[in-house]
Amino acid sequence: MYPAGPAWPKLRVLRAMWALLAVLLAPGRLWAKEDIQECIWHVVLIKFEAVGEEGRSDRFFDLEPLETLDSVFSLLVDAPTDQNEKYLGFPYYLKINYSCGGESSEAQVRKGHLTGLKPLVLVTFQSPVNFHRWKIEQLQIQMEGAPFRSKERCNAEEVCAMSWYTPMPIKNGSVVMYVDVSSNGLGPFVQNKRFHVNINGFLQKQQDNTLQFTVGNEIFSLIPRYFINVPSRPLWHTVDQTPVLILGGIPDEKSVLLTDTSFTDFFLVELNIDSCWVGSFYCPQASFTATIYDAIATESTLFIRQNQLVYYFTGTYVTLHESNQGSGSWVRVLANECIKKLCPVYAHSNGSEYVMALTTGKREGYVHFGTITDGRVSFELLPRQRSVCEGLQVMNCSIIWAVFIAGDYNLLLLVQMEDPTTRKYFQVVSYDLVGNHLAILYTIPEFIPDARGLEFLMLLGTESHTTFLMVPKGMFYNQYSNLLYIWGNFLLQSYNYENFIYLADFPKEQSIKYLVNSFRGDMAIVTETEEIWYLLEGSYRMYKLFPSRGWEVHINLQVMHQSSVYTPNETMVTLFYEDTKLYQLVYLMKNQQGQLVKRHVPVEQLLMYQQLSNHYFFERQGSHLTLSFTNFCPFSVMRLRDLPNPQVYSRQERYQARPPRVVEPSGFHSENSLAVYQGLVYYLLCLHSEYHKPYADPVHDSTWRWSNKKQDQDYYFYLASNSQSPGNVYIDMASYEKIYDLKADYELPERIFLDKGTSYVFSVFLRVGGQSLEFTPELLTSEELKSTVDLGVVLADPGCIEAVVRQKFLINRNSVLFRVTLSDKRSCFDQGLSGHHLLETSMLLKVAGAVGHCFQNTHQGPRMQGNLMVPVLIGCPPGKRLAFDITYTLQYNRLQNKHYFDCVRVDPEMPCFLFRDVFYPFFLIQDLVTGDSGSFQGSYVLKVVGGGPTLDTIREYSEEEIYRFNSPLDKTHSLIWTTKNTTTTKDSAFNIMSHQSLGIEWLCLENSPCYDTIPHTIFAPEFFFKVLVSNRGVDKSTYCDYQLVFLLHIHGLPLSAKRAFFILMVSSSVFIGLVTLYIIFCLLLPVMVKAWNSLRWKINNIIMSESYYTYTSPSRNCSGTSETRSTVSSRVGSSASSKVAEANQRAPEQTWKKKPLVT
Repeated sequence: MYPAGPAWPKLRVLRAMWALLAVLLAPGRLWAKEDIQECIWHVVLIKFEAVGEEGRSDRFFDLEPLETLDSVFSLLVDAPTDQNEKYLGFPYYLKINYSCGGESSEAQVRKGHLTGLKPLVLVTFQSPVNFHRWKIEQLQIQMEGAPFRSKERCNAEEVCAMSWYTPMPIKNGSVVMYVDVSSNGLGPFVQNKRFHVNINGFLQKQQDNTLQFTVGNEIFSLIPRYFINVPSRPLWHTVDQTPVLILGGIPDEKSVLLTDTSFTDFFLVELNIDSCWVGSFYCPQASFTATIYDAIATESTLFIRQNQLVYYFTGTYVTLHESNQGSGSWVRVLANECIKKLCPVYAHSNGSEYVMALTTGKREGYVHFGTITDGRVSFELLPRQRSVCEGLQVMNCSIIWAVFIAGDYNLLLLVQMEDPTTRKYFQVVSYDLVGNHLAILYTIPEFIPDARGLEFLMLLGTESHTTFLMVPKGMFYNQYSNLLYIWGNFLLQSYNYENFIYLADFPKEQSIKYLVNSFRGDMAIVTETEEIWYLLEGSYRMYKLFPSRGWEVHINLQVMHQSSVYTPNETMVTLFYEDTKLYQLVYLMKNQQGQLVKRHVPVEQLLMYQQLSNHYFFERQGSHLTLSFTNFCPFSVMRLRDLPNPQVYSRQERYQARPPRVVEPSGFHSENSLAVYQGLVYYLLCLHSEYHKPYADPVHDSTWRWSNKKQDQDYYFYLASNSQSPGNVYIDMASYEKIYDLKADYELPERIFLDKGTSYVFSVFLRVGGQSLEFTPELLTSEELKSTVDLGVVLADPGCIEAVVRQKFLINRNSVLFRVTLSDKRSCFDQGLSGHHLLETSMLLKVAGAVGHCFQNTHQGPRMQGNLMVPVLIGCPPGKRLAFDITYTLQYNRLQNKHYFDCVRVDPEMPCFLFRDVFYPFFLIQDLVTGDSGSFQGSYVLKVVGGGPTLDTIREYSEEEIYRFNSPLDKTHSLIWTTKNTTTTKDSAFNIMSHQSLGIEWLCLENSPCYDTIPHTIFAPEFFFKVLVSNRGVDKSTYCDYQLVFLLHIHGLPLSAKRAFFILMVSSSVFIGLVTLYIIFCLLLPVMVKAWNSLRWKINNIIMSESYYTYTSPSRNCSGTSETRSTVSSRVGSSASSKVAEANQRAPEQTWKKKPLVT
C-alpha cells in the first residue's frame, strides 16, 4: 500500500511522468518505424525434380501424382510409416524466400534462417462449382517451410543461397488455391501476403517438353499501341471460382491478356479463331474489327465476342471433370445469331455457371441464356414463347443489359422502348424462368432528378427534375446485399427492384462505363473519362478517388519514395477487386520503355488525405498559429470482442503438416527428406478424402488410424536423439493432425453459416474521445455517450434473419459496449444437403457518422472502420454428415438380444447381423469441422433401396419396388422389414424411426428379393441390403437433409417352405439310402469275405500245382513238337495237383486226431 500523505504532490509527479513518457515515446516510435524495413515474401512454383535450382519457375499444369517415392519410404523402417502403403507425391513444390529494400535476397534469407525465421504456408482450396459431383468443403492445410541449400556452386563453407520449400498440394474438385505466407514470429518482420496459385488448363506439353497455350500463340512483345490511350475495360469472371482470367479490348488485334495468378504475371496471347465476319440483312454490321470486345472467364471455360460472333474454349481440368474434356479449338456458338453484347453472371448457383448473350437484328428482344456445367455449354433462347417486345406490346424495343438472380430464378432486363408517339424511355422488366412470365418492375424517369443539395433522393414520382436526360447503360446486382444498381450518367440503387434511390453525389455530366464490386461492401466506379469513384454499400456518399486531391498527395509521396509503379505517363487497363482490395492494371511508360504492372489502389489513404486536405483550420496558440484538423470520427477506438471460435461458423477445415526433422546439425533438408514431406502431406489428404464413409470410425478423426503409431513415438524420438533415425529423418506424429480449436483473430469470419435457429453472438467496443495522456480524462454521461455513438445493423433479408443489439455504457472508460446477436428465424429455408442450395444474404454493421471518416492505422497502412459487411449463408452448413454408428449398434444389439453372432467369414469393416434378431440401428451426427460427434436424436425414414445375395449382385431398386419393399401399406406381400412403431409419414407411406424406436424385424416375404435366398455354401443364406436413411420432411430441428446410404450384411436368412421341404425330402432320401446301403453291406459282408477267401484259395492251389510239376518232371533227350509236350505236361500237372491237394486235406485231419485234448 502507498503511505498516507497529501494527494496533490503525487498528482503533479504523475502528470510530469506522463509528459516525460510522451516525449520519450514519440521519437522512439518514429525511430522504430524507420528501422523496420519493408520485407515481402516471394513464392514461385517449381517442379519436383527442379528443387534447388535457382532462377526457375513453372506453370501449374501437370496434375499426375508422383510414384517415385517408394525408394525413399522403403528406407524408413523404424518410422511411423506403413511399409505396405504406397506413398505418392505431388508434382510441384512451393519455393519461398523474401527480400527487403536495399539488401540482396540471398543475404536476407540467410539472416532470417540463422535468426529462426520460418515461413508458415496456409493453402486454401476453393470449393468447386458443381456440388453434385464434388463434396462441398472449406479445406485448408498449414505447412512450414523446410530450408534447402541451392544446388548452385558455392565457395562458402555452409551455404550461399537457400530457400524454403513446401509441397504444393492438389485436391480433386479444386482448381483455385490461395497460398497465404506468414512468419513464425522470429527473425525479421515480413508482412503476410497472399498468392493465387491456380491450375492452368489451357496449356499443353509439346514433344520437347515445353508448354504451349491451346487457345492461341503467345506474343512476347507488348507494343505500346496496344495500351496507350486505349480505354479501360471490365474484367468479367465468376467470382472466387476462376483459375484463369482473360481481358480483351486490344485494338485491331484478336489477342487477350491471360493470367492464372490474378495478374501477378500474365501473357499476351493471339487467339486461334477464324474471324469470320459476316454481315447480312438480318445482322447489319457497320464496321468489322479484330478486337475482342467481350471476354468472360468461368471455372473451366472462356467466352469471347468478336463483332457479332461468340466463341468458347473449355480447358483441360482432370481434377474437375475426371476425364480429358478440353476443347481442341475454339468452338463457335450461336452461329446463326447476331450477338451485340455478352453479359456476365458473377455468381454460380445450382452447380452451374451462366453467361448471357444479347441479340440484335432479327432476334431483337431475346436473350440467349448460357449454362456451363462441367465444361459443357448449352444455350437457351429466352423468353421461350415470344420476344420481350411482343410480351410488352410495343413496336420496337431493345435489351440493353441483363442480370440473372439465381435465388429467385429470375431474369432482370434493362429494356429501351421506342414508341412513335413518345420519346425513348427505359424500363426494368422481370422474366420468371419457371413460370415464363414477363412483368414491368420500374420505369426509369426521363430526366435526372434534382436533389437540391441532398446526398440521395428517394424517387416517388413527385420530385422535380433537371434538363439532363437519364441514359441508362447497364445494371449490377449483389446477391449478398440484394442491392440492384442501374447505372449510366446517374446511379440508382434499390433493395426490392421497384423502389429506387438516386445517389446525387455522382455528377450528371459524367457517364459510368462499368462497375466493380468486392461483394464485401465496397464498390468502385469507372467513368468514360477514366475517373474512379468509390461507394460503400449501405451508404449514399460517393467519393472521387481519381483525379482528386488525395490522389495528388499520394502521387507526390510515391515520387518522394521513388516508387517504380507510378509514372507521369500511364494508362489504366482495368480495375478489379481481389480479396476485398482494389487493384489497377496499369501500362507505364518510362524512358521509352513500356511496362504492364498490377498495383494496389489505397482507398483508405486517399480518403484520409482528402479528408485532411478539406477539413483543416489554423488555431492561435499564444503568439503563433498552429495547424489543426477536424476529426469527424465519432469514436477513437473500435474493437471486436467476445468473438466465438470461427470454425463453427466459417466451416473451415484445417490440417497441420510440419516437415520431418532432419538429423543434420545445420538443419538443411535433403531431396529425400523433402520427398518424405511430399509423401506425408499426400497421405494426410488421402486420409481426409477416405474418411467420408458410411460406417463411423470408433474415433471421430480422419487421422486416427495413422495416429495409432503414436504408441511407439518415444522409441522414434530415442532414435532421432541418438542420430539413428533411418534416412536421417525423424517424423513427429504430433506434427500431422487436424486442428479443431482455432481461435478468433479479432475480426469477423469471412462468411457466416447459420443452421436452423442458430445464432452468432459478438460484441463491438467503441471508445469516445481522443487518445489523451492526461491522467483524468473528461468523463461523459450515459446520455452523452448515447448521443455520440450509435450502432446500426442492416440486414439484407430481415424476413430470414434477425439482429438484436444491446448496449452497455462504460462511463468510467468513456466507452459503449454493443452486444450483437445475429439469429436465423427458421422461415426461409426448407432442407438441403450439406453445403447445397444455401440462401445468400448479409449483415452490415454501421456506426453512425463513421463512413469515410474513421480509419485505423496498422502496419499495413490505414484501414477503414465503422462499416463491416459479412456474408451470411443460411441452410445446412458444409462439413456435417450422418454416419452409421456401428460401434454402439453392436453393443446395444448384443445387450437387447442377449447374444450376437457374426458371420463365419468375419469382416471388421462390415459386421453381420442375424436375421432372427431384432435390429436396433443408431446413427451419429458428425461435424467434420469442429470434431463434434453425437448421437442423432432426430427422426428419420429408413428404406431398403437395393440389395443382393453377394456384393457383386447388388442392384438398385426402382421407385415402385422401394415402395413395395418398405411401405407398411403394401398388400403384395413384398415387405422386407417391419417395425412396431406406429408413427408414419403424412401419407402413411413409410415408417418414421428415431433413436428410441422399438427396432426392426426382418420379414423377407414371398415377393421380396431376399425371399428364398439360395445358399451357396453349407452355411445359412446371406443378403446385403442397401439402406437409405434420410430425415427430409420428418425432422424439423435442422435445415440439413441428412442422407446416408450404406450396406447392411444380414446372415441366417430362412428358406422358403417349398425349398425347405424339398431339401428335407432330398436329405431324408439320401440319409435313408445311405442307412439301407450300410445295413446291406453289414449283412453281406461275411458271405462276401468267405467267397472271396475261397476264390483266393483256389487260385493259389492252381498256381502252386503248376509250379510243382514244372520243377519235378524228368528231362528228356528226344525232342517232340511243342504242342505234344504242352499237352502231356498239362495233364501230368493236373493229376499231380489233385494228388497233392488230397494229401494236404488228409494231413490236418490226421494231425487233429492224434492231438490229445487239453482241459
